[in-house]
Amino acid sequence: MALTLKKSLGQHFLHDENMCRRIVAQVTRYPGLKLLEIGPGGGAISKYLLTWDDTDYKAIEVDDEKVEYLPKAFPAFAGKLIHMDFLKAPVPFEGDFSIIGNFPYNISSQILFRILDWEDQVDEVTGMFQKEVAQRVAAREGSKTYGILSVLIQAFFTTEYLFDVPPGCFTPPPKVMSGILKLTNSHNPYGIENKKAFVQIVKAAFNQRRKMLRNALKGLFPPEHLEQELFAKRAEQLSVADFVGLYRDYIKLKV
Repeated sequence: MALTLKKSLGQHFLHDENMCRRIVAQVTRYPGLKLLEIGPGGGAISKYLLTWDDTDYKAIEVDDEKVEYLPKAFPAFAGKLIHMDFLKAPVPFEGDFSIIGNFPYNISSQILFRILDWEDQVDEVTGMFQKEVAQRVAAREGSKTYGILSVLIQAFFTTEYLFDVPPGCFTPPPKVMSGILKLTNSHNPYGIENKKAFVQIVKAAFNQRRKMLRNALKGLFPPEHLEQELFAKRAEQLSVADFVGLYRDYIKLKV
C-alpha cells in the first residue's frame, strides 16, 4: 500500500534510518514508561518504539489512510492507535507520560499549547520541529526570537535544542531545516497556580512587543503600578522569572 503525502497535514516522511534511531535514543526510558507518539505517519520512528517491551506505547493519528496502513505494515500497532485529531483529544493516559513526535510544522505551536494544558502529566517531550520554531522555544531573553512560546514553555519545562535534521532525511525534502527539541518537566518551579492568568499577561506583553510594557499592559494593571521601573522595558527584555513576578503582582491586585 503506497502512502499519499498530504500537504494539508504538513506531511514529510522521515526515511533516514540512522536519524530515526538517533531521535528515538533521546527518549528517557525506564520500566513502565507511558509514551505517546503524535502523528506516526508512515511509522518511521514507531517501528522502533513498538519493540520496547517495557513501555506502554500509544500513537495518535488524524489521517484515515495512515490509520488503515499502520496496523497492516506493523501488526504490533494493534490496539495502540488512537484515530483522532491531537488538538481535540483527551489525555491518553492516567498519571505521568512522555511524548515523542515528528510534529506537523503547520500546527507545531498549537501542539505545544496543548502540551502546556497537560503540563502536570507530561514528563518529557522529544519533538521534531522546524528549526526556527525549536530555537524560538529554547531562546532566552534579549534574543529577537524570544517570545510567547519561549516564556510559557520555559516556565514549566527545561528546554534543550539537541541537533539538526537536514531536509535530505525526508521524502519529499522540506524547504527548511528541522531540529530536535527536548522538553523536561521542571515541576512548576515558580508555583504558578493560575496558568490562564499567566498566559494572558505573557501574550499581552508580546502582542505589542515593540512597545514598553506600561503601554502593552495598561489594560491589566492600574496606572500607578505602571510607573514602576520594570514597565519601561519591552517584553523581550524580561526573563521568565520577571514575567512570573508580573503574574504574582497581577494576582495580588485582583484579590
